[in-house]
Formats: sequence, structure tokens, C-alpha cells
Amino acid sequence: MLSRTADHLFWMARYMERAENTARMLDVNYQMSLLPHSAEMAEQGWRSLLGISDLTEDFARRYRGFSAREVMDYMVRDESNPSSIASCLRAARENARAVRGALTTEVWETQNQTWLEFHRQFDGNRFLRDPGECFEWVKFRSHLSRGVTLGTMLQDEAFHFLRIGTFLERADNTARLLDVKFHGVSDEFFGSTGPREKDVEFDFYYWSAVLRSVSGFEVYRKVYRTVLQPEKVAELLILRPDMPRSLMACVNEVVHNLAAVANEQSGETQRRAGRLQADLKYGRIDEILATGLHAFLTQFLDRVNDLGAGISRDFLVPVRH
Repeated sequence: MLSRTADHLFWMARYMERAENTARMLDVNYQMSLLPHSAEMAEQGWRSLLGISDLTEDFARRYRGFSAREVMDYMVRDESNPSSIASCLRAARENARAVRGALTTEVWETQNQTWLEFHRQFDGNRFLRDPGECFEWVKFRSHLSRGVTLGTMLQDEAFHFLRIGTFLERADNTARLLDVKFHGVSDEFFGSTGPREKDVEFDFYYWSAVLRSVSGFEVYRKVYRTVLQPEKVAELLILRPDMPRSLMACVNEVVHNLAAVANEQSGETQRRAGRLQADLKYGRIDEILATGLHAFLTQFLDRVNDLGAGISRDFLVPVRH
């Protein structure tokens, strides 16, 4: 396959996954903002959401406050923000248009229709009246895109580059979400004193929101059959290979699909992916927490970025996105 074609497929999938992940985080943060709490806590919630995508400084240069309306407008409709849902859906569509010959008609039409319908969904007051409905629409379109890909495309190199892009982006997002959500409360929840009793009710909503942002609340209940515990939330989202959005599941998919497109110069990238897979496969959550979750996730993100650079070097056009 031509490297330019592989590049467009890889980034089409990444941008579509990024749009869904952004919608998930915004939806959960918006639902949490409806609960009774102080203005300071509400602002901190929106700040942390921007922090997940490293956009706090850029946002502060353009907006005067951290209100829900301003942050959602920036993360949804602001096309000058390369990580906004609008920018991601446009980029996914443009990458798909560039390689229409490598896609089935259904895959192309799904991408194209998603972009065309976006403005109808999010323009005017419709979005402001019911943000949750609009976020559900983004998630549905991402699910549809992924399902059409699985259901209609030949599982050749084009298919594998789509999958690599999807799961590399998902691994990055899950790690960023965990780092931000756990970093601010790590001393409280993983220290010797344990959680404060007066915050038990808030803690439930906090950790359930983290799980719901990755569709993991029902999964947690099924796997652990116990009250929400931060260390088990971390274990589910890091080490469980049967949890679709866990780091382990994402890395497994990346390794599998890399093997399917391997070439003469990809050996080192495959080795690093396999090393990361082994570290997760044989890791234990108590060891990770003992050495520091933030340090672990920071290192994981560095390794994922290194994998992305290796994939670009070995297979794709060396263009910065």
C-alpha cells in the first residue's frame, strides 16, 4: 500500500475516535455539572477536561472564563481548535475523501454524511438546549463508522491501518483521562488515610462519571460486584484485556494489526509495541499504585507517542498532523 494512502486511513480513524472521546468527556462533565456543588468545583471540572487534551493555555488565551458554555463551545464548534469535535469530524471526512478508492461506498458515505449533518445538529440553539442529545449523536456516528468498517471492508492493509489509528488514539485518550482524574485525588485515595467519610456520596458520582466516560459503569458492576473503589477502577481501565477501552485491550489491538502490516523496517516499532504489551499483560495494579499512577501513565503516554512516531516513520507520509 502507498504510504500516503495508509497515512490518510490511519488519521481518518484517529480523528473519528478523537471526536467520540471528546463527546464522551464533555457529556459526562456536563451531567456532573448539573449536580449541586460550588462554583469553584464546577470551574475545576471544566479546567480538568481541558487539561486532558493539553488545551488549558490555548483556551485561556481566547476566553475570559471557564464556564460550561464557553468550554463546550470551544471543544465542540470552534474550528480554530484542532481538537474540537468540528475540527476532528472535518479532518476525518477530508482524509476519507482523499482515499475513497480504498474505502467501501458505505464507509465513505458514513463519513461524509456525518460531516454534512454536524452543522444541523450543533448550529443555533439546538446544542445549547440539549447538549447531551448532541453528544449522543457524535458517539452514535462514531459507532456507526466503526461498525460499517467492520461489516463491509475487506480485512486487508487498509482495514488494519484504520484499526491501528483507532486503538492508538483510544489508548492515548484513556491514559490522559485516567491521569487527570486520578492525579488530583491520588494522595487522598491511595494514601494511608483512605477516603474521607464525608465525601462518600461525591466519591460515588466522581468515580461513576469516570467509568461512564468510557462506557465502563455496567462493566465494573459485572466484573467486581462491589462498591466503586478507585484502585479497581484503575485496574479495569488499565489491565483488563476484556474491557474494550482499557489500555491493555488497546495495545493488544495495536500489536495484532501491526503484525498484519509488518514490513522490513518495522521490526523496532513492533518490538516496542510488544514490550509495552508485555508490561501491561504481566503488570499488577498494586505495583503500579505503589510506584505511582501518575508516573506510570506519563511513561505510558510517552511510549504511545513513541509508537505513533515509529508507525509514521515505518509506514506513513512524514507529515505532522
